[in-house]
Amino acid sequence: MNELIKREIALLPNLPGVYLMYDKKGKIIYVGKAKNLKKRVSQYFERPQAGKVAAMVFNVDHFDTIITQTEKESLILEMNLIHQHYPRYNIMLKDGSHYPYIALRKGNDPFLKIARNDKDPNYRYFGPFPNSGAAYEMMNLLNKLFPLRKCKTMPKVACLYYHMGQCLAPCVNTISEVTYSALIADIENFLNGDTASKTQEIKARMIEASDKEEYEL
Repeated sequence: MNELIKREIALLPNLPGVYLMYDKKGKIIYVGKAKNLKKRVSQYFERPQAGKVAAMVFNVDHFDTIITQTEKESLILEMNLIHQHYPRYNIMLKDGSHYPYIALRKGNDPFLKIARNDKDPNYRYFGPFPNSGAAYEMMNLLNKLFPLRKCKTMPKVACLYYHMGQCLAPCVNTISEVTYSALIADIENFLNGDTASKTQEIKARMIEASDKEEYEL
């Protein structure tokens, strides 16, 4: 561990965020996220490593961090940075043969799924994600926040998701193109890091439900 890395570790905050590992040429060779930057990043240099992780750590000249408000925001930022830079060791350490994407079905009654490539023109793609767990975690969050269709086979009656406010129920309702376009735009903005508007919306709904004493909502 060189002196620069020692100084950088000493300054790490106990906050969520993203860390970027650089080699001597100033090239990003790895991007990761952390619930606690100080704990996660220091582990790379203060504990014995093996295999490809050890090779990555050996090639790190210095690192940088970006603090986020929440761990969820760090997940989104990590995804975007990997997609932008395709760091060498993210490629080498990935799980599976391809990075997973979140795929959003185009046209009527769109829905989300996990895809291993971005070749099908019937879908629009978000990602790639650093691993399958991150992709499924984000998809589950999106399905809770945005009322997209959840059922693979369209039922004949509205399911529980509709009554929970998590689906527009295209099985029994006619959803306009304008409504779907706005919904897709909201999802794109969220995945591009604009989480503030959705957070404000949820807080407003919580306050409204509280005022009505509808605490279960």
